[in-house]
Amino acid sequence: MEIEKQHENGGDVEEHEEEHDPYFEPVIHLPEVHIYSMEEDEEDLVKLRAKLFRYDTSEDTPVWKERGTGEIKVLCHLQKNTARVLMRRDKTWKICANHYIAPSMKLLPNCDSDRAWMWSVAADFADETPKPELLAVRFANAENANRFKEAFEEAQRILEENDNDESCSDESSGDEEAEESENEQDEECEKVANGTVEEESAGSKDNEISEKLRELKVGDADKP
Repeated sequence: MEIEKQHENGGDVEEHEEEHDPYFEPVIHLPEVHIYSMEEDEEDLVKLRAKLFRYDTSEDTPVWKERGTGEIKVLCHLQKNTARVLMRRDKTWKICANHYIAPSMKLLPNCDSDRAWMWSVAADFADETPKPELLAVRFANAENANRFKEAFEEAQRILEENDNDESCSDESSGDEEAEESENEQDEECEKVANGTVEEESAGSKDNEISEKLRELKVGDADKP
């Protein structure tokens, strides 16, 4: 009997705990804020986890120093015709690499490793002020390293193609303007050769004289 009563009492307590679900109305309602990453208009060519290093020459003996671990991206902006490398550190999301890709850049193997690359940057914007850097990135395996290189070279190829298209369009527009000016000059030459220019000028003068005569009134001629 005592065991049954304890069991019944225990069941009542469990049911009471399950039924009790307090809800507290928030004192202040905060609106939802959307944080922009400044990457909305860019296309991800690749996104991989890696470890980034920079070559520090400030000391007497230059050494490679770790700059951060996180996801490194190759981003391409088709409208502005730009491409860049962007990397943020894990947890803090602080930028440790942010620079444009130029067609002249080259990825070189670092320490003869098949999973690491190094390259030189004229201006990296990871810090407050842009400065030249020699960077190196190391991936978990050779496959990811090759994927990064392919995306890097693909971005360079896109930039070169867009530059060529723009130069061709500029040349074609210049040729059209030159053709129009040449056609205008040819028309003027034909008019001079046929004598139509003098006739047109003479006709215009006669029209002006006739209009002025029409404006004159008869009463004005009788005045002294």
